[in-house]
Amino acid sequence: MKNIHMGLTAAAILLAGTCQPAIAKVSVDPGRITQTVKTMASDTFEGRAPGTAGEDRTIGYLIARFQDLGLEPAGPDGSWVQKVPLLHTTLGPAKMVFDGPKGAMPVEQSKQVYVSTVRPDDEAKIADAPVVFVGYGVDAPERGWDDFKGVDLKGKVVVFLVNDPDYYAKPGEPAYGKFGRRTMTYYGRWTYKFEEAARQGAVGALVIHDTPAAGYGWNVVISPGGENYDIVRKPADLTTLALQGWIAGDAAKKLFASAGLDLAKLQVAARSPKFRPVTLKGVTFSADAPVTHETVESHNVLAKIPGKTRPDEVVMYGAHWDAYGKGPPDENGKIYRAGANDDALGIAGIMEIARAMKAAPPPQRTVLFAAWTAEERGLLGSEYYASNPVFPMAKTVANLDIDILQTAGAAKDVILVGKGQDTLEDDMARVAATQGRTVTPEGLPERGLFYRADHFSFAKRGVPVLLLMGIAGASDLKQGGVKAGQAWIDQYTGHCYHQACDQWSADWNLDGAVQDIDLIGTIGEELANSDTWPQWKPGSEFKAIRDKTAAERE
Repeated sequence: MKNIHMGLTAAAILLAGTCQPAIAKVSVDPGRITQTVKTMASDTFEGRAPGTAGEDRTIGYLIARFQDLGLEPAGPDGSWVQKVPLLHTTLGPAKMVFDGPKGAMPVEQSKQVYVSTVRPDDEAKIADAPVVFVGYGVDAPERGWDDFKGVDLKGKVVVFLVNDPDYYAKPGEPAYGKFGRRTMTYYGRWTYKFEEAARQGAVGALVIHDTPAAGYGWNVVISPGGENYDIVRKPADLTTLALQGWIAGDAAKKLFASAGLDLAKLQVAARSPKFRPVTLKGVTFSADAPVTHETVESHNVLAKIPGKTRPDEVVMYGAHWDAYGKGPPDENGKIYRAGANDDALGIAGIMEIARAMKAAPPPQRTVLFAAWTAEERGLLGSEYYASNPVFPMAKTVANLDIDILQTAGAAKDVILVGKGQDTLEDDMARVAATQGRTVTPEGLPERGLFYRADHFSFAKRGVPVLLLMGIAGASDLKQGGVKAGQAWIDQYTGHCYHQACDQWSADWNLDGAVQDIDLIGTIGEELANSDTWPQWKPGSEFKAIRDKTAAERE
């Protein structure tokens, strides 16, 4: 893909690991980007919620666009789509109580606790389950850390601290620098903690809410209103957790005190690799709640440009087509939360990359373009693909994801999400330099944005990844600098993120978005025409997973 404002000349260049000439063809067109966004964010698409008429129209539109670009279907059995069965659950009025040495401590949904379920059961029930504090709940052999120490947690309710063991650690403490410090690792995410609780056989899991460490307030925790989503799983693959969720900080202190424990002291103790699970002696948890559940069929859209010489090796681009659908009217009477930036703009970006690549000579490797469903429901479309891949994960070269681009103009830098994870960040720096740009690490790495977009479904399977996310840090804009970049983030996240006002605007300046599309387009094109395999860096929690399949890439 040449001359897509990518800093590549029109002359032939040598790509890493090959002698294949690259020929200038097509430039990214801001007008085409605008038209794609305006179409997908229009009322016709009704906010693009999975399982709605808006999805049907979106899928038809995306297939037609890929067909017009001359791409080939890449779904199962030669289809343009991969069916994604989703489980949608809603927890009804719940009776929940902790019983302990000092008597009963009833708790109320959304007040002291917030729970939901991803099991397709008519009732979520836990009866007199012992309660165990497991610290940060981390099992990280590569860091010499195991919070579980072989303790049997089957049938119990486990209570976790949020974030990583070194989030609050001070110099001299055993955990200090063991993880990412203020850069969250996957072990700090609540999703990991629920997965680990299920691996340990627990029946319930509660994360103690702490606003700084979580990165958001209690209002965000309770906002789903008892709803949850998951992909439909085989019975053998269902989580063991009848309920999973959060306990408010003050409620947790009271609960621990009822068992004669000082939560503050235990938080310090949990910052040591010598920590062992602590049973809240005499404390049990019981819960009973009706559950309504349904299966919603949604779809990923998959298109490809087949590789000429190594079609089994796949470079993947991704963005999510879904948004939040219909909601209550905002102050302007708008009811559709249409996600113009999040992530119609990302879809527009991969469409432009596909158009440019198709106009160039055929790549050596296959290039896959994926429009994911249900990202806003928990990365579920990409998770389903990663669990049921059309192309093997071992032969997937990289996943390159676009999820929100800044619309405030050209920037002197590009924002890196997940510093220190893999060698794609080195490619980012090299290509950015050809654009006259530098790389700036994300602004709030403790919020774990690296684990909160569709690329992460592939990282978990060992595929090297690169994410472009415009809200990850303030861009150093050519007009206004970092201050203007932060002002854009504040305006967007404070007013329009996941809201009805996330609409296309004539005020958008797409120069910075085009820079970023050019950059990630160049990286993917180079990989598609080389024999290079990006690598996880030492210390990444995903390196060992990739290493297990190294023989398949020899």
